[in-house]
Amino acid sequence: MQDRLVKSFCDMVRIDSVSGCEDAFFEYLAALLPRELGATCRTDAYGNLIAEVPPLASTRTEPIMLAAHGDTVQPGTGIEPIVEDGVIRSAGNTILGADDKAGIAEIVEAVRTSATRPPIEIVITRGEETGLNGSRNLDLDLVQSKIGYVFDSGQLDKIIVGGPTHVNLDIEVIGKAAHAADPAAGLSAIRVAASAIEAMPEGRIDEETTANLGTIQGGLIRNGVPERVTLRGECRSLNHQKALAQSDAMRRAFEDAAARHGARVSVEASIEYQAARVSDDAPTVRYAEAAIRKAGLEPTTDVMLGGTDALMLQTRGIETVVLGYGGRGAHSVDEHIAICDMERATDIIRHLLAVTAEGESEEEPNKKEEGDTP
Repeated sequence: MQDRLVKSFCDMVRIDSVSGCEDAFFEYLAALLPRELGATCRTDAYGNLIAEVPPLASTRTEPIMLAAHGDTVQPGTGIEPIVEDGVIRSAGNTILGADDKAGIAEIVEAVRTSATRPPIEIVITRGEETGLNGSRNLDLDLVQSKIGYVFDSGQLDKIIVGGPTHVNLDIEVIGKAAHAADPAAGLSAIRVAASAIEAMPEGRIDEETTANLGTIQGGLIRNGVPERVTLRGECRSLNHQKALAQSDAMRRAFEDAAARHGARVSVEASIEYQAARVSDDAPTVRYAEAAIRKAGLEPTTDVMLGGTDALMLQTRGIETVVLGYGGRGAHSVDEHIAICDMERATDIIRHLLAVTAEGESEEEPNKKEEGDTP
């Protein structure tokens, strides 16, 4: 199994699939899954891949979803994996792509080698790295699963049950242009923005809330008083109301600064995704805990301030949690994954298929549980 798992993974990462350029990799999967798993593949209008795999020695009739994303971040073109001392790394100045192709390879190997399994829907999304776009646009008319597992975490013993509300802010400050030799004739938009930033709550707000300004652009020439500045920021919180309050505080900081200086400002806030959490005692979590224990680890549940496909699917009505694929150093050229961790992750998925193959639970919910606080 090890040689096949490693070869499958290495074959996958050699196929470029940086966000927005995933076609070749999705064509590869659309040929692989029917050949190796007897799957029936469909593609939705956004380009997400949904593969239905028939049950094996199972009494369960309702499918479960196994999901991962097929896109990678930059630098992710021309990846060449190397295997040294039981660890797979990139040979050059690129990421490895274990995030999330290790998850895909492990799903394929676990399903291929399972002795028993329920009906399965393997969902591979596009554009996860650029804003959960695939799961946001997934055609749910093509998906029957009410519970799901997204394999997109480095920690094999952890079950991620929830995530935050994430608010994007696009800000424009408008002052008045003038020559630098006559600054009193103008109004520096940069200075107004700096005043707002100084007054704005930012960074770690509390244990479940953060805020950040990520970009600032302004001015056209060295010897001119800048008329316009644009900024892009965000805030997020595991508590939905706190995220909205933080967004409002950031907006007010810019409006107040503009009023003090006589400038104009516009602030556009948009919710990227909303806080949700699966109950720790939900069947989805209990199945995962059983599978992790059978693989020799002690499971824990946690929430995270990052966005995942699981969070998006939760808010769209599919009870979904995140499980680990075992990689380290994601989104960096130091990304790597130990073969033993890939094998352990595959083992967890195989146990998950076994425990879910036993049939539907009367307590199994048909939708996610949502909450503002962890």
